[in-house]
Amino acid sequence: MTREYYIGFDIGSSSVKVAIVDSETGENILSIHEPKHEMSILSEQKDWAEQNPNDWWTYICQATKRILNESKIDASKILAVGISYQMHGLVIVDSKGEPLKNAIIWCDSRAVQIGNKAFQDLSPAQCTESLLNSPANFTASKLKWVKDNEPKLFDKIHKFMLPGDFIAFKLTDEISTTKNGLSEGIFWDYKSNNIAEWLLDYFGFNLDLVPKLVDNFSPQGYITNKASLETGLPEGIPITYRAGDQPNNALSLNVFNDGEVAATGGTSGVIYAVTNNKNSKESSRINHFAHVNYSDDNHTIGKLLCINGAGIMYRWLRNQSSAESYETMNRQASKIPIGSNGLVILPFGNGAERMLNNTNIGTQFCNINLNQHNKAHLFRAALEGIAFSFVYGMEILKNDNAKIKVIRAGNDNLFRSEIFAKTLATLIGYEIEIYNTTGAVGAARAAGLTDKNFDRFGKNITNNDYVMTIKPIENKTPYLEAYYKWKKELEKQIKN
Repeated sequence: MTREYYIGFDIGSSSVKVAIVDSETGENILSIHEPKHEMSILSEQKDWAEQNPNDWWTYICQATKRILNESKIDASKILAVGISYQMHGLVIVDSKGEPLKNAIIWCDSRAVQIGNKAFQDLSPAQCTESLLNSPANFTASKLKWVKDNEPKLFDKIHKFMLPGDFIAFKLTDEISTTKNGLSEGIFWDYKSNNIAEWLLDYFGFNLDLVPKLVDNFSPQGYITNKASLETGLPEGIPITYRAGDQPNNALSLNVFNDGEVAATGGTSGVIYAVTNNKNSKESSRINHFAHVNYSDDNHTIGKLLCINGAGIMYRWLRNQSSAESYETMNRQASKIPIGSNGLVILPFGNGAERMLNNTNIGTQFCNINLNQHNKAHLFRAALEGIAFSFVYGMEILKNDNAKIKVIRAGNDNLFRSEIFAKTLATLIGYEIEIYNTTGAVGAARAAGLTDKNFDRFGKNITNNDYVMTIKPIENKTPYLEAYYKWKKELEKQIKN
């Protein structure tokens, strides 16, 4: 029997990942990323963060040709494409589909005040009940920033898009988006189950700026001859899946149902709890989005709590210390006792933190003893501080109607650190299932989910990807003591 395949793209802010999987079993044939070094983020002003959308396309083309060559598979056997992408970004294009400016990406904080004002003007009650969120620093607020600060540019806009919509457009020459995408941009009204036209009216956006809607698991467009020549993909195959990176990571970990939680420890840290409960007291600190399997009959919502300053904190320490590898840092940190001998690191140095009410307290190093602490203490305190920020976020989620039945995480980045993983499991009091998967692999597998057979999909994930379960440590007292000291330092900063 001839093997056939799906291909998945994951457009991150650090790189573009590509994976090819077997269409029947979901087996990961090969995964790669481009560029080899991390993509740069442009920051012309404080709290700004931009990337050139055409750079994403360049790396998509390079990575696709490379993976086809290295995997040695026959490209004609690829059946469909799935796309995952960095959430909340804003891409604006003219009538020819050319970007009018750099994309304003997820960690850009320039629109915080615009979103906060909209939340008050439109009323917290209406935003919470209809949008499930404050407009905050999401795509709609970023588009309003362009309107206010670059009005001549705004007048040239043909359509706005999210990052994944732009890549889908480059592949198919069709501009479209999904309910899920509009929900993450805070353009979706859950009460009317339609575009929030009252929000568009408030911001002064014409409905024509919104791309056409396509279903999440359906043929959304077909690879053009031009895209085929640039990528090496077969002309005419469909894009059949598109989702933001955090809902997609949940999908990759078989997280679809009420009480299932996905955790991610990359550049940012994310706790993503799936619920059927739309009620929330935390529309300003927790993000609520239509999950990948959201439909008229299945109102699954992802309660997403993001910690911007997570893996980027550990990467910064590696760069400053010239450490050989993260494994070297982890080994040195393991020799330091729980609590890092009193050293506390608050890892919030990557823009405004939504869970801290969109404040930007920066990274804080507290209680350094110059006669006692060395770089190994810094490594441990950073890992603990990031884990503690996850625990702090989990407390917010649990107080906001989030059930927790099972937690699943990918076997990469921070979860490769025993200190981080055991600290987190011990303090939250739940086992954490670890799976060897990625967003690109999940997107590739999801390209075959047009039948929406989520049970079979989940079984393939378990069969292919399960690695281990991290269990809480019985004696949690030293972990609790360290966490309370950390939390005390955080509360000092929040009050300032």
